[in-house]
Amino acid sequence: MKLETMSPSAIVEELGNRLKQARLNADLTQTEVATRAGLNRRTVLNAEKGKVRLENLVSILVAMGIVEQLNMFLPVQEISPLQLAKLKGQKRQRASKFLNRNIPTKADKPSW
Repeated sequence: MKLETMSPSAIVEELGNRLKQARLNADLTQTEVATRAGLNRRTVLNAEKGKVRLENLVSILVAMGIVEQLNMFLPVQEISPLQLAKLKGQKRQRASKFLNRNIPTKADKPSW
């Protein structure tokens, strides 16, 4: 499944489905996950529908023992040596609006 061809709402739905399948693969009920995460069952149900606050999602992943998979989802971003040299050791605070970006904007994507 190519996520880049999907709408944001379809991607969110897919992530919810994957979360549910991970829970089922671990043989856990929504109530068990909720108890372990310190949440209510409704929050777990909503997460599986793709409607969840980021903090609650992380709590669910910890409760299910799969939080380490976040490293595959969004790896640690290292600063490039060229940027580091330009910054002279300082930490970058914001993005520049003048850089050439290859990230599609909302205007570049088809509307669904």
